[in-house]
Amino acid sequence: MLLDTHVLLWLLDDSPRLGPQARRAISTASRVHASAISHTELALKAMLGKLTVPEDLGPRLADQGLRHLAYTEAHAAALTAFPDLTRHDPFDRMLLAQATVEGLRFATADTRLLSLDLRWVVDARS
Repeated sequence: MLLDTHVLLWLLDDSPRLGPQARRAISTASRVHASAISHTELALKAMLGKLTVPEDLGPRLADQGLRHLAYTEAHAAALTAFPDLTRHDPFDRMLLAQATVEGLRFATADTRLLSLDLRWVVDARS
C-alpha cells in the first residue's frame, strides 16, 4: 500500500479523518510505503509556510512501519497512463504512477483520484 501525503500526516497525527477501514487496511497490509514524492511535497509546502513538518519525520514514519519508496524513471514513464490528470496536482499524479508501477493499493482522500474508479485506489476517509 502507498499512502498519499495527507494520509501520512493523518497517520502520524492519529487524525480522526483517517477512517476505520483505512486504518485496518494500513495495519494489516504486508507493506506500507511512504514515497520520496511525499517528502518532497512536504518540504516544499513547509518552505512556503503552508505547514510544519516534524524534524523527525523519517524516524516517525519508520516507527509506524512504513517503508521508503524512491521515485524512479519507470514511475515517471507511468505518468502517461493517466492523461485525464494532466492538469491535476503533479505530486498526486506521481504518487498514482508509483502505485501503478509497484502494484500497490493507493490510500487517498483526493476526490479527483477517487473518481477515477480504480479498484486499487482506496478512500482513506472510510
